[in-house]
Amino acid sequence: MLMSASSDFVALCREQIALLTQGLGASLSVVYLTQELVGSPTGEAKLIPVVVYPETAILKQGEETAEVKTPKHKQISNVLALPQYQGQTLPDDGESSTSPQDSEASEEYLLSENQIVLPLSHEGVMMGLLVTGREDRAWNEQEQSQIQSIAQSLAIACILDQRRAWLQQQLQQQQILQEQQRDLLDNLLHQFRNPLTAIRTFGKLLMKRLRAGDPNRDVAGNIIRESDRLQELLLQFDQVVDLSEADLAPLPLPETQVVEATLQKEPTKPPLLLPGTGEKEADCALAELLAPLLVSAKAIAQERNLQLITKVPRNLPLVRANTKALREVLNNIIDNALKYTPTGGKIFIQVGQEQDNLQGIAISDTGPGIPPEDLAHIGERHYRGVQAQTDIPGTGLGLAIAKQLIEEMQGKIEVFSPAINSIIASPKAPGTTFIIWLPEVEG
Repeated sequence: MLMSASSDFVALCREQIALLTQGLGASLSVVYLTQELVGSPTGEAKLIPVVVYPETAILKQGEETAEVKTPKHKQISNVLALPQYQGQTLPDDGESSTSPQDSEASEEYLLSENQIVLPLSHEGVMMGLLVTGREDRAWNEQEQSQIQSIAQSLAIACILDQRRAWLQQQLQQQQILQEQQRDLLDNLLHQFRNPLTAIRTFGKLLMKRLRAGDPNRDVAGNIIRESDRLQELLLQFDQVVDLSEADLAPLPLPETQVVEATLQKEPTKPPLLLPGTGEKEADCALAELLAPLLVSAKAIAQERNLQLITKVPRNLPLVRANTKALREVLNNIIDNALKYTPTGGKIFIQVGQEQDNLQGIAISDTGPGIPPEDLAHIGERHYRGVQAQTDIPGTGLGLAIAKQLIEEMQGKIEVFSPAINSIIASPKAPGTTFIIWLPEVEG
C-alpha cells in the first residue's frame, strides 16, 4: 500500500524529533514512510522522508550524496547517515529490510554507536523508519529505550492516521454514490411526471366528451381519480427525498498532504437511466417525431385554455438524433411552455430554421419570461430561480436533462427571453424562446 501522511501526523513527527534534538541532543533525525514499488519483481519498497532535521541533511544515494531541501524518493537501504559514517548503510539483503512480515522488523539497527535506525512497525506491518544520530557521543541504554518509545509512538500514530485516511476515503466514496443515486432517482421521477400529466388530461377530456349516463364515464372518472392519487403520492415522495446540497456535500479532506495517499480513479458515474441510454442515433424526420407529442400538447393546451400554434413543414432535411432522447427533450421543453404560460396565453412551435448544418426547433411562449440572472444558470440541476418562489410545481430538472441529452447528440439549446418570435411577442408577456439545434443528415 502507499502510505500517506496528514498534516497532523507530520506535526507529531516534528514534535518527536524536537524531543530527540532538545532532550537527547540528536544532531540528525529523519522519519521515513514506506511506499511499495508498483510492479517491482523483488517487492522492495521506497522510503519517503516525511520530516528531516536539519533540513540540509545529506542523503546517501549509492556512491553519490546530495543536499536535501525537499523530500526525495529513496530505496530502503539508502538511509541518512552522519558524515563520518556515510560508508555504512542498512543491510541490503532485501528480505530483512523490506518484508512486512519479517520477524526482525521490530529490531533496532545500530549502524554505529552514534546512529540508530528503528523500524516503524505495528502488528507485523512495517510502515517506515526512524533514523537518528549524534556526533559527539554514543547512545546509552536508557536513551536507546527512549528512542524506541518514540518510534513506537510514531508507528501507532501512523496506523491511526492511515485508518483515518481510509475511513475518510470510504465516507467520500459513499457520499459520491449517494449523489449518483439521488440524480438517478430525480431523473426517473421527472420522467414519470410528464406521462402522468398526459394521462390525467386525457381522462378529463374523455369525461367531457361522454354523455351523462354513459357507462364509460365511470372508467374516465377512475382514470382521473387514480391519476390524482399518483400525483399526491409523487408529491409526498418528493418531500421525503428532498435532500439539500449541504446534506450531500462531501466532508472536506485535509488540505495538506505531504505524501500522497493511494491514487484511485474518480468513480465512474453510472448511467442515469435517461431515455435512449445505450441506443444508437438514427436519421429521423422531425415532423413525424413531433406528431404524437403535439397531440398530447394540444389536449393539455385545450384544458388550460391556451392557444397552441404550430408550423411544421413536411419536406425538411432529416436530422441525426437519438429518437427516444429527443422525444424526452421536446416533452420537457413543451411541458415547461404549457406549465408557465398563464391562461389565455399562446405557445408557438416552429420547425425548419437552419444554422451551420444544424436544424432548429423553436418553442416560444407568452409566459413571464426568465430574468437575466437566471438565464446564466439554465441547465443546472435543481435550479429554478425565481420560479421556486411561485406555486407552480417543478424540480429544476427538465432543462438540465434536456441540455445533457442534446449535447450527447452533438446539438445545442439556445434560450432567449424575451421571446424572439414576432407572432406571439407581447410587452405584457415577454415570454421565452427555446431553440433546439440538431445536426442535419448530409445529403
